[in-house]
Amino acid sequence: MMTDIPESVVMVPIERIEVLNSRDRNMKVFEEIVENIRAIGLKKPITVTGRPGPDGKPSFLLVCGEGRLNAFRLLGETHIPALVVDVTDEDAFIMSLAENIARKGHRPLEILADIELLLARRLNAEDIIQKTGLSQKYVRDIIFLLNKGEERLIEAVQHGTIPLTTALEIARAKDGDENSDKNLGDMLEEAYQTGQLKGHQITDAKRLIEKRRQNGPKSASGRAKLPASTYSLVKAYQKEVARQHSMVLKAEHAQQRLLLVVQGLKSLFADENFVTLLRAEKLDTLPKYLAERVQTAHIQTV
Repeated sequence: MMTDIPESVVMVPIERIEVLNSRDRNMKVFEEIVENIRAIGLKKPITVTGRPGPDGKPSFLLVCGEGRLNAFRLLGETHIPALVVDVTDEDAFIMSLAENIARKGHRPLEILADIELLLARRLNAEDIIQKTGLSQKYVRDIIFLLNKGEERLIEAVQHGTIPLTTALEIARAKDGDENSDKNLGDMLEEAYQTGQLKGHQITDAKRLIEKRRQNGPKSASGRAKLPASTYSLVKAYQKEVARQHSMVLKAEHAQQRLLLVVQGLKSLFADENFVTLLRAEKLDTLPKYLAERVQTAHIQTV
């Protein structure tokens, strides 16, 4: 399963690894990871940091490589090659955020949330640029949007009403400037012509600009910035959906088994010799629910 493993890499039990910063990943990309590992093995080990487990055995916090870890788990592996680094919980979390931002296919909204988390941990723009590999302009633009307290714009980006680039242009417009309306109108028209705004988005953007002009940048819902718990909420929702789906499947399975039991009991209780034997052993009574089902099934067949 593993090729070209560096000497410093060790095999770590998958069940002993805790994911610090779990993400909802594109299923198509994840399937490609799984198939690639299945075909040629793991070319790059995950990164973990060791911690004492509650049972006294070594445990690990995942720093980088959640997709590879999940792929190994899906493939039925019990251990995974991992580079063990000695870092604090804070550094491990920051490294995890930086790795998520730097990975291919990271969406703008995810980057926005991650940069906010890095800022909350007192990293400045230069630190974020160095750790993530993002361009200086891009990082500073996002920090600008966050520092301006543009809750209304951030919510619009979060809900897909407008793209991040449009939100930045709106935030940069000077309130009260007599040319502001014209500049914003020209910006929206250009964004529509270039395909950045599509369909009803341009109408939504105009409404957003008007609300922002009348009520300011603060959100009507009073929510502060982009919530740091966005992904935890998504994961919790997905977990609950999966739990309910599992419960439905279990209920359907239980119902099928109950029907088999009822059919079996119906056949058995139709046999007078078997019923006589049960009576002799004082085993001829059934729970009320089963008795009613068997009786109903018996009546339907008569």
